[in-house]
Amino acid sequence: MSKKNLILVIIVFGLLIGTYNSLFFVEQRIQAIVLQFGEPIKVIREPGLNYKIPFAQNVIKFDKRILLFDNNAEEIIAADKKRLIVDAFVRYSIVDPLKYYQTVRFENALNNRLGSVVNNSLRAVLGRVPLNAVISDRREVLMEEVTSLVSVRASQFGIKIQEVRIKKADLPSENSEAIYRRMQTERQQEAAQIRAVGEEKSRVIKAEAEKNKTVILAEAKRDGEILRGEGDAEKNKILGEAFSQDPDFFSFYRAMQAYSKALTEGDTTMVLSPNGEFFEYFSDAEGND
Repeated sequence: MSKKNLILVIIVFGLLIGTYNSLFFVEQRIQAIVLQFGEPIKVIREPGLNYKIPFAQNVIKFDKRILLFDNNAEEIIAADKKRLIVDAFVRYSIVDPLKYYQTVRFENALNNRLGSVVNNSLRAVLGRVPLNAVISDRREVLMEEVTSLVSVRASQFGIKIQEVRIKKADLPSENSEAIYRRMQTERQQEAAQIRAVGEEKSRVIKAEAEKNKTVILAEAKRDGEILRGEGDAEKNKILGEAFSQDPDFFSFYRAMQAYSKALTEGDTTMVLSPNGEFFEYFSDAEGND
């Protein structure tokens, strides 16, 4: 190859390298800053092919999309002096790439500074309400207040805060164990109270049942005595009417009852006169013994 051709090849190769280094493409989801010797000179927000001076200028690109910042868990002390471990996250977007570059430049630096802002805002809002408010339905309102506070402070970084949310809120392990023991004691006391009330009601019911039983038995005995007396009266009335129709038979019947009771086998021996009234019906029809 001749010296002239070699020079031509070198020139062409240099032009290609220069062209390659001078053109850059910005995607739809990207925004860029053109730097010249480290100083920003132009912000590119629209997608397309762009030009820069080779070697003198360079390009830094930033994402337009909504980004996620996962904050480290932080201990918050509520208004009632109870401790809470809060794990929060932030959704944000870079709306001013120039200010973002001038204040934080890189994501790691933003994480440190934004984390500090988030933690301070959480303490400011959650630190003036009791623990129950943080874990209740009021959390939504509280987090809107935190989001508003973080948005104001984070605007200096060229970012827009979409939302701040609590991913998890837990009590410290020692608090959790203490609360568990307290809840266990409360449940045991509640169970003992319910058991005592049940036993008291059981005694009242049993006493009432015994009372009703005694009353019912007394009334039944009274009614039985009344019925028995009425029955005996009716029996005596019927017997009286029957015996009045035949007095001799009545006397005979009464004598048979007396013999049945007096002459039971094994009883003590009785010595009576055979001519007495007791043995009247032991004589034959002619009056012989």
